[in-house]
Amino acid sequence: MRGLRLIPAGIDLSFIPKRVAFFAFSATLVAASVGLFTIKGLNYGIDFQGGIMIEVRTDQGADIGAMRSSLLELGLGEVALQEFGAPTDVLIRIQKQEGGDKAQQTAVTAVKTVLGSKIDYRRTEFVGPKVSVELFWDGVLAVTLAILAILVYIWFRFEWQFGLGAVVALTHDVISTVGIFSLLGLEFNLSTVAAVLTIAGYSINDTVVVYDRVRENLRKFKTRPLPQLLNDSINQTLSRTVITSLTTLLALLALFFLGGAVIRDFSFAMIWGVVIGTYSSICLAVPLLLYLNVAQRGSVAGGGGGGVEEAAAAEPAP
Repeated sequence: MRGLRLIPAGIDLSFIPKRVAFFAFSATLVAASVGLFTIKGLNYGIDFQGGIMIEVRTDQGADIGAMRSSLLELGLGEVALQEFGAPTDVLIRIQKQEGGDKAQQTAVTAVKTVLGSKIDYRRTEFVGPKVSVELFWDGVLAVTLAILAILVYIWFRFEWQFGLGAVVALTHDVISTVGIFSLLGLEFNLSTVAAVLTIAGYSINDTVVVYDRVRENLRKFKTRPLPQLLNDSINQTLSRTVITSLTTLLALLALFFLGGAVIRDFSFAMIWGVVIGTYSSICLAVPLLLYLNVAQRGSVAGGGGGGVEEAAAAEPAP
């Protein structure tokens, strides 16, 4: 019994001939993301901005609307409440107060007074500005080191051209993720940094699969024109790429809609990363090889001996 195929066997879509359009779209996306980050910035969470975070548990289902109204009357500035886990668990976020540690403690006392003693105050944390700045730069360093490590890995496994192409595509994914968070005003915190690092791993996994087929075809078809060879390599791995992305998206969509508010931004970052990572692996990383002087191994002037190899049909990826 034959399995269901989302991508027909022997499909021949034109990716490489449309590379200029893909490059233009990616350049526009990156430029827009950088512009949004520069002008609008990010909605930094308590991890990067500093502030007060209080985790509480109520005896019955929490009335978040009533709790929010009571806390807003305190005049503490921005107050955000969200249910997470059980309906009785609420996470309260309050912006950093002017006046140092004493002002933060006063704000916590005021919150506890308004909400009353019947609530179980499970956790209270304060993130100061110094700590938040350190966390921000630690996040930037983590992403940068991850990209450099990927460059070195691809360089040694393949060649420097493949490593450079992979890093360009990966950087495109990271910048566009920051841009979409800036555009939508989603909270950017340490969980988002973790999502960006996960996106990097997922994106490079897709890219390596396609690059592996490119390297294989470079050795098998020594006289085939490079644009055709690259396009064939993409089509041969397209089924695997699409199936992997769809199955990952199904799990992420379940997290986004059913996982609650606490992981919603993380889930959204992952969903965007899977989509943009799949795009960049196919439409950016491989076409870039055309401009990086990737050579077909063992090419013979005059094309002697290439006929037999060209006659062998390239089998589709499993």
